[in-house]
Amino acid sequence: MASTVHANARTTPRIRREIQRAPPTVTNAALARKYGIHRHTVAKWRKREDTKDASARPHRLCTTLSEAQEAVVIAIRELLLLPLDDLLVVVREFVEPGLSRSALDRCLRRHGVSNLKARLRERAEEEDASKPPKDFRGYEPGFVHIALKHLPRMQDEGSPKYLFVAIDRATRWVYLESRKDGSAGSARAFLKALLKKAPFKVRKVLTDDGREFTNRIGATDEPKPSGNHPFEQLCRKKEIEHCLALPGHPQSNGMLERFNGCIAEVLRGNRFDPSADLQEILKHYQWAYNHRIPQRTLGHLTPVQVLKEWQEKRPDLFVKRVYNVTALER
Repeated sequence: MASTVHANARTTPRIRREIQRAPPTVTNAALARKYGIHRHTVAKWRKREDTKDASARPHRLCTTLSEAQEAVVIAIRELLLLPLDDLLVVVREFVEPGLSRSALDRCLRRHGVSNLKARLRERAEEEDASKPPKDFRGYEPGFVHIALKHLPRMQDEGSPKYLFVAIDRATRWVYLESRKDGSAGSARAFLKALLKKAPFKVRKVLTDDGREFTNRIGATDEPKPSGNHPFEQLCRKKEIEHCLALPGHPQSNGMLERFNGCIAEVLRGNRFDPSADLQEILKHYQWAYNHRIPQRTLGHLTPVQVLKEWQEKRPDLFVKRVYNVTALER
């Protein structure tokens, strides 16, 4: 068991133990001469049962705040989670006008609440734990996430291509297309193709605030569409609600980020030269993802199986029949 020893201590735990085990017939003065220490030090260790240094903290602290006032300050800190300077203003106004900043900081340290970042993190974890987990199966088909991904440049191409990906929040059904550019016109063309391919009615789309999807500025303020962006014009024409993901919150579009990670793994795991091979790989992966890959979040069903279940329950949400394609057409 490790002992706590002061940096300037004249004795070690072994010497202290020898002093404590010395017979009563040996005087303090004799032990002091033997170990080269003061007899008062010998007397101190003879009275103790362990060899650890005691705390040097005074029994009574000279503080500006009383115990009751400190309790109020700590309660304010834990309730409001104010920074030190803001807390100082409140305490000076309502508790103790003469309190210094350093005295307040020492008070917070004594009570273990000086680390505001840790307290904020704990509060956030407690709030997250109290919230019921979000279940994507609670949504209906028709809420689609759309994102743009850069594809690697092929050897037979002078410029890289772009991949538009759409994934339905409720069923995880995926549709993707590669385009020559990531312009607003390409985004509009992709949405138009999505509306033809999707077996359900697309009622809402979620994108980031990239220029290919919107010319709105500051998505956090819920700005209204300007009316002259091609992608948003098509959304308005088809009566689709266009939502923007909050900047700096990738978790709001995390489902697409994970799928894009799967796409990246597929591209890294295949060697191909011409762009035709890339198109074939993407087409095959889309088919396999929708028809052949069960997902744990869907109860170990494929997206198409979940779509068929939804179509039986809510046929009004669909515009065409859902088929489970057994093989990909060549």
